[in-house]
Amino acid sequence: MVMDVNEIREYLPHRYPFLLVDRVTQLVEGETIVAYKNVSINEPFFNGHFPHHPIMPGVLVIEALAQACGILGFKTVKKRPADGYVYYLVASDKVRFKRPVMPGDKLVLEANVIRGKRGIWKFACQATVDGEVACEAEITCAERKVA
Repeated sequence: MVMDVNEIREYLPHRYPFLLVDRVTQLVEGETIVAYKNVSINEPFFNGHFPHHPIMPGVLVIEALAQACGILGFKTVKKRPADGYVYYLVASDKVRFKRPVMPGDKLVLEANVIRGKRGIWKFACQATVDGEVACEAEITCAERKVA
């Protein structure tokens, strides 16, 4: 299943500058997602994060992975933010940063379900650039009704 940014916006409540998933290239409900973020020099965080050697903040790499996890969770349970639900990032474990992410990189986001129970989902995640691991983490998200 492929999703463009318009469909992604139906499954994530985030908007610019915090929408960090540009396209979904693979999705198997309840199992896996592969998506990507094109990292541009025009990202607002580059103005203040090592401006003479710009790198994407690690917390935003984790956030991008969590957003991919949220899409997978929403698609799996057949819900959307418009239905009054949100997926919160509630934990990141075993986080390891292996290489910086810089302007011009295509950040590939992969997440696989480890388990899901009563609205709590745990994922094994990996972000890569040109096949090289940039970040690995286990991410936990919680589904909540908000309105």
